[in-house]
Amino acid sequence: MQAILSSPSLLRNALLVDAIGTGATGLLMAVAASLLAPLLGLPENLVFYAGLLLILFSGFVYITANGQPISRKAAMAIIILNALWVIDSIALLASGWVEPTRLGYVFVVAQALVGGVFAELQFIGLRRQA
Repeated sequence: MQAILSSPSLLRNALLVDAIGTGATGLLMAVAASLLAPLLGLPENLVFYAGLLLILFSGFVYITANGQPISRKAAMAIIILNALWVIDSIALLASGWVEPTRLGYVFVVAQALVGGVFAELQFIGLRRQA
């Protein structure tokens, strides 16, 4: 694990994996919103538009990851947006606005955890490039 965290390409790799995972999740959510919504206990519009947002975000992350060099401002914006995703995910569950199923809770919490891990890895990678 220490070797991964000290890698000079940590930021680029974390951004690329984020872009791929986020894009795949967003595509699934946008395309299958009508199937996922009842399983998750979340409004179909929420699943669909969150999916579209993730697709757009993944494009930004991918473009940033392929920059030569990686833009520090863009990387910091991605870290902040990932952190906001975590906060918003937890706020959604705590708000009472939705009544997710158990699978819905797992889905939202898992996305929050993954977003948090990406934010942390990207922040470590950004600091190491300074």
